[in-house]
Amino acid sequence: MKWRHPGQLVVAGFAGVTVLGTVLLMLPVASAEGQSTGVVPALFTAISAVCVTGLIVVDTPTYWSGFGEGVILGLIQIGGLGVMTLASVLAMLVARRLGLRMQLSAQAETKALGLGDVRQVVGGVIRLSLAVEAVIAVLLALRFGLGYDEPFGRAVYLGVFHSISAYNNAGFALYSDSLIGFATDPFICVPIIAGIIIGGLGFPVVLELLRRRRREGRGRPWSLHTRITLATYGGLLVIGAATVTVTEWRNPATLGAMDLHHKLLVGLFHGVMPRTAGFNSLDVAQLEPTTLLLNDVLMFIGGGSAGTAGGIKVTTFALLAFVILAEIRGEPTVHVLNRRLPGQVQRQALTVALLGVGTVMAGTFALLAMTSFKLDDVLFETISAFGTVGMSTGITAKIPVAGQFVLMALMFIGRLGPITMASALAIRERPRRYELPEERPVVG
Repeated sequence: MKWRHPGQLVVAGFAGVTVLGTVLLMLPVASAEGQSTGVVPALFTAISAVCVTGLIVVDTPTYWSGFGEGVILGLIQIGGLGVMTLASVLAMLVARRLGLRMQLSAQAETKALGLGDVRQVVGGVIRLSLAVEAVIAVLLALRFGLGYDEPFGRAVYLGVFHSISAYNNAGFALYSDSLIGFATDPFICVPIIAGIIIGGLGFPVVLELLRRRRREGRGRPWSLHTRITLATYGGLLVIGAATVTVTEWRNPATLGAMDLHHKLLVGLFHGVMPRTAGFNSLDVAQLEPTTLLLNDVLMFIGGGSAGTAGGIKVTTFALLAFVILAEIRGEPTVHVLNRRLPGQVQRQALTVALLGVGTVMAGTFALLAMTSFKLDDVLFETISAFGTVGMSTGITAKIPVAGQFVLMALMFIGRLGPITMASALAIRERPRRYELPEERPVVG
């Protein structure tokens, strides 16, 4: 079979890993009771793990054995780093060089700006990921061991599992209530928040920040992508944390009974989670409608490009805001932080956003037709799947099998990105060789 676009390799890679994970989870050794798991639960869990989402139809800590949890953890790591990134590393180790097609595939996955940057980006991704995960795992293991009297081996396992799940924005937890039992413990919540933010900013941004600490990176201006990502991500994080804290302040089922410093910690935690992390330290089903709506918006926007977060990405959201601002001002071109934005980038941002809206609306319509759940719950579930978030109001396992397949499709599309999926499915490129006469229709 002839691959015409590197995006096709990305899709095929993720699909292959999903199939392998499904087969492994169907083995009797993967379940705690030693019985074979059905195709649908195994497939749903595999897709949720490799797409770093966190939605589940069976309880992770009670249903799966240690082997099953290990498979899930492996799928999370592969999904977070990217199938093509890992394939590129293997190619470098074996052949000590990257072929052109492999470089293009890695570029499609890591969003490297040029072919010459791919090798450096891939190596940096692996080193950064393992280093961050190791530090967070140590902090969590110490807390689980010293603060909750977990045996050494169990404490290390809990630390590693939740560290990888946090850094990859997966949201899988080894507790049936996620992290509700640790809602007021900063020694658990803060490292997880840090891992989510570092992973969610995106590899290019974090690597650029690290380079600035070195001698060769000092004095150089930040790239436009880094400035947009940091400003938008930080602004949305502050808005999310502040709004959740305010809207849930008097809710007796969430923050109402907590002390001031505990309210601030939990508010910060749930302000970060819509970055597509998926953990929860409050019962999501008890959140106020205004909080759910805020989460819908933040989950749809997601995190940084080329990171472990999902959504349409903060750069897409910010660029559309600049396009709107330029149109309101009547400016013929779009300027962003003293740079002119190419028309192609504007069209890409608009395409990603509208495809995302269309996908969410289609999924919501399908689930409403299949179930009797309220619009608030269904919309939340749909956006959570598309944004690869993993938070749920508790309806995932209650959705019929056909609806679960809808959620699987949303997770897969959300992880790969609408444009990657569309380009991978395209049979061939059709460049325009001529232009038609221009005519302007009435808008508005």
